[in-house]
Amino acid sequence: MRPKYKRIILKLSGEALAGEKGFGLDEKTLDSIAAQVKEIFDLGVEVSIVVGGGNFWRGRSGKGMDRTTADYMGMLATVINALALQDALESLGVLTRVQTAIEMRQIAEPYIRRKAVRHLEKGRVVIFAAGTGNPYFSTDTTAALRAAEIEAEVILLAKKVDGVYDSDPKTNPNAQKIHELTYIDVLNRGLGVMDSTATSLCMDNKIPIVVFGLNEPENIKKVILGEKIGTLVKEE
Repeated sequence: MRPKYKRIILKLSGEALAGEKGFGLDEKTLDSIAAQVKEIFDLGVEVSIVVGGGNFWRGRSGKGMDRTTADYMGMLATVINALALQDALESLGVLTRVQTAIEMRQIAEPYIRRKAVRHLEKGRVVIFAAGTGNPYFSTDTTAALRAAEIEAEVILLAKKVDGVYDSDPKTNPNAQKIHELTYIDVLNRGLGVMDSTATSLCMDNKIPIVVFGLNEPENIKKVILGEKIGTLVKEE
């Protein structure tokens, strides 16, 4: 089995790490994700991960709070998730490094692009935490930015839903799944793949995005091996 991609960014939402609990960290979900990452790591794929923090805090949750302060709180939430994921991976024997965009030397390395690439080349998983280190930018934008910086071949966008739909499948039972899209389609139709900044960044740097569900334990491996699951966003 030869992987389709050599170097990837896996984007995990905070909500995905919460599992069915909806808040905080779900141990079974963490262990399942770590096991899936180990599977593709063992195939020789260079894996980097960007984690969200919505299972603890979202910047926009702080109603009445200064936006910058709320966003920094969200960045700290992503660090909690990154450390938990690092622990789950290392318990399976996968060497892992956490790099943070906000310096906190006692618990993680500061983000340094060359160092991140070297870790990947040496066979370590790299988890990027604390977003871009700037307020007003989402972790989706972080995934797009880091993918461009480390020259990742694809962004795997793992969500609770199994792809992109023409309307919300939770509220519309007749919602149709879309199997392939262009970046312009996403922007023009306002589809909830990534925010517009992240989508534009991927478009400018020609980074394909695969949106898929985490509900099936083999899905990450299937994407890596080139199976058509979820929704592919790419150039025309």
